[in-house]
Amino acid sequence: MAPGTGGYVLGVTETSQRELGDSDSPIEDELEEAFTRMVDEGSQRLHRSWREVLVTGFFGGTEVAMGVLAYLSVLAQTDNPLLAGLAFSIGFLALLLGRSELFTEGFLVPVTTVAAKRAGFGQLLKLWGGTLAANLVGGWVIMALIITALPKLADQTIESASHYATAPLSLQTGALAVLGGMVITLMTRMQHGTDSVPGKIAAAVAGAFLLAGLQLFHSILDSLLIFGALITGDAPFGYLDWLGWFGYTVIGNVVGGLVLVTLLRLLRSKERIKDERREMESATTRPD
Repeated sequence: MAPGTGGYVLGVTETSQRELGDSDSPIEDELEEAFTRMVDEGSQRLHRSWREVLVTGFFGGTEVAMGVLAYLSVLAQTDNPLLAGLAFSIGFLALLLGRSELFTEGFLVPVTTVAAKRAGFGQLLKLWGGTLAANLVGGWVIMALIITALPKLADQTIESASHYATAPLSLQTGALAVLGGMVITLMTRMQHGTDSVPGKIAAAVAGAFLLAGLQLFHSILDSLLIFGALITGDAPFGYLDWLGWFGYTVIGNVVGGLVLVTLLRLLRSKERIKDERREMESATTRPD
């Protein structure tokens, strides 16, 4: 069949696809650039010491709390969650430009790095566990400062937190948690798909609008709201209620981030991951 027809395109093999782009990668040049960025960044993140993981995670919690402050302030004035969600983008912009770490950002990039054998599963668990704990501690500290400094936000904090802390596990709340994990991981994917700083900023604003504006369930962001309400001493729920909500929300976030975004991305880059694994295996077996 003549070139330029549908049959010709369908007949492109992996070998010819390597020859069509500027590189010899089995995926498109743009995807190759994004893949390389992810693996390089993921290698650095996964090889952090415990001290670096905890400090970076602590800053991640404090920076997201600044977004929560903006969210509560706008929501108290406008009673409009969508506008408040845009204000929350301050938190994601701080994460992006400050190079700190949020637990749910640790799905796409680190998992791709482990799949490429540039790091081990134990290092992934260290990043996840350390970042999650440090996010919560850092966020709690800043929420205590916010409630102490701005008591006028106490009622709005309790009202916003009750939406999450008192929500029982159901098909709806489970779906909200899955969507929350999907949105944050999709934001990460968009940011690693470009070198453009304005593009990365746009992805952060879009992620904040969807996540906070639509009041999706996010294990870290919403935990900070709940912590703030608990710190006021007037919340109609306690830390055990938070823990029950937190448990199923984390699971939903992981499902949304890993299954609906990361796994599909890995399948799209399967041949490139195989190449990376072969290179790593050759490097480890090559004599000095």
